[in-house]
Amino acid sequence: MTVIARRVISSPVRSAADTWAAIADLLAPASANNARDELSGVAGIASSLIASEAMKEAPIVLWGSGPRVRIYCLYGEDAVSGEDASESALPFCPTDGDWHMSLPCPTEDLQWVQAALTRRSVRVSARDLAEAVPDKGRDATQANTVASKEAFFRR
Repeated sequence: MTVIARRVISSPVRSAADTWAAIADLLAPASANNARDELSGVAGIASSLIASEAMKEAPIVLWGSGPRVRIYCLYGEDAVSGEDASESALPFCPTDGDWHMSLPCPTEDLQWVQAALTRRSVRVSARDLAEAVPDKGRDATQANTVASKEAFFRR
């Protein structure tokens, strides 16, 4: 499975809301209106998770028709220096087609965050920040098997 990672500058350089806006711009360019609407609908919840620094070690994960995208946030001195920042545009639009997003969340906030997201989005969910993102759809083993069969039968 191919994974693309980005590190977005956050507090104290950007507010949590401005950080979410930068993340939404990366994931859903202006041409992806439906996806932008979906991301705007969860902006308050996502901003509160960004403010709690949930994305410092655990990424936002988006998956769908292309490679997985992992978004981390930089805080404090890391945000100020910007040395590890990587905010360049993605080589594809990850919110084209069928996509899903998982937001990391502190354990103590997980119940209310999951309930709030369920009311606002069918594509965005939350997980305990200590948990890995479960594979949805084809997993890496299946993808490698399909590629191997195609390579095997290629002439």
